This record gives sequence, structure tokens and C-alpha cells, in this order.
Amino acid sequence: EWSEQDAQDQGARCMSCAVPFCHTGCPLGNLIPEWNHLVYLSQWKRALERLHATNNFPEFTGRICPAPCEPACVLAINGDPVTIEYIEKAISDRGWKEGWIVPEPPKIRTGRSVAVVGSGPAGMAAAQQLNRCGHRVTVFERDEYIGGLLALGIPDFKLDKQVLRRRLDLLTEEGIIFRTGVNVGVDLSVSNLLNDFDAACLTCGSTEARGLDVPGRELKGIHLAMEYLTQQNRVLAGQIIPPEDRINAQGKTVVILGGGDTGADCLGTAH
Repeated sequence: EWSEQDAQDQGARCMSCAVPFCHTGCPLGNLIPEWNHLVYLSQWKRALERLHATNNFPEFTGRICPAPCEPACVLAINGDPVTIEYIEKAISDRGWKEGWIVPEPPKIRTGRSVAVVGSGPAGMAAAQQLNRCGHRVTVFERDEYIGGLLALGIPDFKLDKQVLRRRLDLLTEEGIIFRTGVNVGVDLSVSNLLNDFDAACLTCGSTEARGLDVPGRELKGIHLAMEYLTQQNRVLAGQIIPPEDRINAQGKTVVILGGGDTGADCLGTAH
């Protein structure tokens, strides 16, 4: 964990570019130079306000975003970029520690209701925005945990699940209803959904694996990453997996195909 001075030193390196290329890298449109400068000035609460202006959950992105803003940083042309993602995490963590991040239920309800299908980051963010507009929001999740890949995909060593639970508690306090174990289209028909709600928001992620059509693919001991990672998260959550279904790399040689974030997650889990 860095000191406050370290974060401020990094914020001071931000060039306040006339055309901030970090913006082109950030899919959220985060106001990066603004909160970099506010951290440099020790105005942490204002920095949090600017961060929350474009980002519902900076405590997640500050930990697990691949940070395309950093290679887009002008300083990366001939040196090390500003540590944008770490500053984001530091601002968010400071906000939780100081009690600045609190439930914000709407003052007025519109009388309208929205169903959000899928409880990953997109569903959670959509639910928070719709709820703050005053609509009644119910989030439906087919798995037993809320959070999508945040809960059943990203390993605990990358995202401690307490960070997720803390945010879910806050969303619940804001008035959002979460329903797990409901597979819309199977357990709950679409016609019933549209009858019961004024609108539906589809925020389903894709858990479709990319197959590899090679000889031997069907052999024992060859697993898809999501089978492995979701099972491990369930184990860490306290679930008992039957021994014949347990995927365990202990004492084995492991080969990982794919060198991206998912491959790295499998590597850390295998270790």
C-alpha cells in the first residue's frame, strides 16, 4: 500500500494535456486529469466526486480494470505513464474509509418499475442509475451470487469479495431488490416479466466459451477457464464440490492456453 505522498507524487506527474489521450483509452470517459490534479492538491473528497461522476464502482475498476488509460497516457511515449488505476483505487478506498460513500436513495419515486436481467457490473450500474432516477428496480440473476464475473470469475486474490459485498449492501440500502437463482426465460417467462414491469433492461454478459477444435479436446483433464475459475470461487465461498467434479491442479503439470487476464487468473489459481 502506497503512502498518500506517493499518490500525490503520481498525480503531480499528470501533464494536464490540452487533449488528454487517457480519455481515448478509458471506455467510461473518466475525468482522469481532473481527479489526478485534485489528489495532488489533497482535495480527496472532490476527487471522489469527479470520479463518481463517470464511474459507479471505482473500487472495482481500480483493482481489476486492464487500465487502457495508462498506455494512452502522453508520458508513456518515452517513459512510465501516470499510475492512473492506482490513484483511482486510492481515491475510492479513501472514500469508503472516510465514510463519504453512503447510500443515496431517491427522494421521490416515479411509480414505474424496471427489471434488470443480469447482475454483473453493467447490471449493477444500470440498476443504480435507474434507482436514483426514482424507479423501482429489481435485478434478476440466474446464479446463486450477485455480481456476475465479479463474484464467479475473478479470483479472490484480484478482487476480495468483501469489496463486492460492501457495494451490494449499499445498493440494497438504496432500495434495489436483488433476486438470485432466477433464470429469465426459463424460471421466469419473458411475458410475465413484461407484464410485471414497465421496462426491462438486458445486461447479460457472455459466458459462451470459445472452443478449440483439435484432436484430444474431449480427453479428461482439459477444462475451460470459466469452469475452473467459477468452481474455485464457489469453493472459497464455502461450497462443497463433490470430489469427482473438483478441478484441482495440486501436484500436476498445468498448461494454460491464452495469455490474457483470464490466463493469468488461471495461473494464480493453479499456484
